Amino acid sequence: MPTFSTKECAWAHVSITVLGRTIVGLRGFEFKKTIEKEHLYAAGDKPIDIQSGNQKFEGNLKLLKFEVDMLNDAAVNSNYADILEVPHDLIVITCDYKKKDNDPTRTITVSGVAFTELTMTMEQNAKMTEVTLPLLAMNIEYKN
Repeated sequence: MPTFSTKECAWAHVSITVLGRTIVGLRGFEFKKTIEKEHLYAAGDKPIDIQSGNQKFEGNLKLLKFEVDMLNDAAVNSNYADILEVPHDLIVITCDYKKKDNDPTRTITVSGVAFTELTMTMEQNAKMTEVTLPLLAMNIEYKN
């Protein structure tokens, strides 16, 4: 699995699309794939192998509040209460990035996305409102 590092890629060369719309109020993101692994023991006191189990896909988007409002508006226009109610099979997140302008684009596709929490907070003297939307997903694919 490739590791994503902003030291390897300029923020200006990152684009995230949700529900077919490019997010301009993006402040951060995280996509995480986990595979359960454990040692397999038999004779002796050292493992003889490593066994793999279930896979888990999760992450979050950190957005400015107006972007969350637009996601909620899209959900309401489709007869859902908010973005949390939209079925996971309808939401795909696409992240395109590259190191330099003339480099080939790499893509992370997060499919089957369900947002799990919607918290709005703001503090006195804040210049903007950031909202973190945690998510679960059915799959994450990395393509060069």
